[in-house]
Amino acid sequence: MMPTQTNVGSPGINITIFVVFVLITLAIVIRASRNNRSAADFYAGGRAFTGPQNGIAISGDYLSAASFLGIAGAIAINGYDGFLYSIGFLVAWLVALLLVAELLRNTGRFTMADVLSFRLRQRPVRMAAAISTLVVCFFYLLAQMVGAGGLVALLLGVDGRTAQSLVIAIVGIIMVTYVLVGGMKGTTWVQIVKAVLLIFGAAVMTMWVLGKHGVNISTLLHHAVTESPAGEKMLEPGLKYGESTLTKIDFISLSLALVLGTAGLPHVLMRFYTVPSSREARRSVQWAIWLIGLFYLFTLVLGYGAAALVGPERILGAPGAANSAAPLLAFELGGEILLGLIAAVAFATILAVVAGLTITASASFAHDIYNNVVKKGEVGGKGEVRIARITALVIGAVAIVGGIFANGQNIAFLVALAFAIAASANLPTILYSLFWERFNTRGALWSIYGGLISAITLIAFSPVVSGKPAGPDGNSTSMIKDASVDFSWFPLDNPGIVSIPLGFFLGWLGTVTSRERSSEEKFAEMEVRSLTGAGAEKAVIH
Repeated sequence: MMPTQTNVGSPGINITIFVVFVLITLAIVIRASRNNRSAADFYAGGRAFTGPQNGIAISGDYLSAASFLGIAGAIAINGYDGFLYSIGFLVAWLVALLLVAELLRNTGRFTMADVLSFRLRQRPVRMAAAISTLVVCFFYLLAQMVGAGGLVALLLGVDGRTAQSLVIAIVGIIMVTYVLVGGMKGTTWVQIVKAVLLIFGAAVMTMWVLGKHGVNISTLLHHAVTESPAGEKMLEPGLKYGESTLTKIDFISLSLALVLGTAGLPHVLMRFYTVPSSREARRSVQWAIWLIGLFYLFTLVLGYGAAALVGPERILGAPGAANSAAPLLAFELGGEILLGLIAAVAFATILAVVAGLTITASASFAHDIYNNVVKKGEVGGKGEVRIARITALVIGAVAIVGGIFANGQNIAFLVALAFAIAASANLPTILYSLFWERFNTRGALWSIYGGLISAITLIAFSPVVSGKPAGPDGNSTSMIKDASVDFSWFPLDNPGIVSIPLGFFLGWLGTVTSRERSSEEKFAEMEVRSLTGAGAEKAVIH
């Protein structure tokens, strides 16, 4: 039985730093909200952000709790295999840069559905795209809520599921407040502040860890190997994904989801609409790649540093398990003050990302489903924004309930599921819409719904939900903790290797079996607009 650690540091200091940070960011949100006058202001920040500003905000949106807490924990426990998450998350940006960033900015207005419905039948395609957006955002929100519960439980000495559930509820309330008050402008500035703090905090911890090991990576790795029960396997591929042929296939599935998922994540795609031109959209991604790449190099040191200085057993015995590696490392390095500061940065990370996800999901419902499907485009900008704010309240409630249910899962893994759904349902339809002239409405619907349903079905009947053996505490490591409950029949943890090719295949099959012929004129217009930006500004709604 592993030792259990209820808290680290001083709860008083930790909660004081938390409160100060929340008050500062709320002040930023309130100040930014003063210029929210139209739907373009609420959804896209008035398209007033520069490429570098948006690039920093994108990195703030993308470097979620999974990146800071989940990956550091995955490396501390699984070594080399944990770092594969970092590699997948980073390489994915090349796909986004080369295939979608500039083209989406030129073609759309506020949401992914604007692009997908550009030359197809509006109502069914918008409905499908909006449903996919909501599902992806839900899975991503689960990860952030779980991270919040584990982090604050560790820092405030909160023990027991009831107390952690209360923490998750408080995070949900704060996130909804950010969205209701600040819209995209307020959310973007919070993400910029959070990205700077996160990268700076990770840099300080990285230098500190290296300093304790003579600024020598080899010495650090040696200490990590010495402290880990896995020994030399910490430095080799296969500790987590090399046990059998099945786990190796699972790794390929995970890699496909990570590399292809970013280009289909709705909250990332929506950030491309906050800049005034396609050139700035391209610069945004370039800035994001450099910042994200730098951060993931830091996570390598932080993960092995946590293994060396804290130890895997102590990490797994803390509230939040693997997600506690980075906070425990901060406490080991600099005591209560550094822990409080790093925890505030991690808390900022969670709040910024959940705010971005919430505004994306609420915008998709209000703009795509309510205005364009239910009301057939008759609602003005102010009416859309009002519905978006109501939707944000509902999404907040759903995220709180889901976060409570998923509490205890590794957040890097939960995010990987969101990537799998985005890559299966969204990416095939986006690429077909942009590059295949014959692509039609049936192909879009089959691609979105087929990828979405297959990914969710395979997740529901995978070991992620039920069927994993009991851990040291006697509970299953699946989402359903009762080890006797097992209805899994799909053997892989990540569905990407099946659902992603299926999404592409169904998009092709639906298109070639339909008699509908898409408009050559609309495709030509879309091609010119996506490649040149000509006419893109006409898409703005005020």
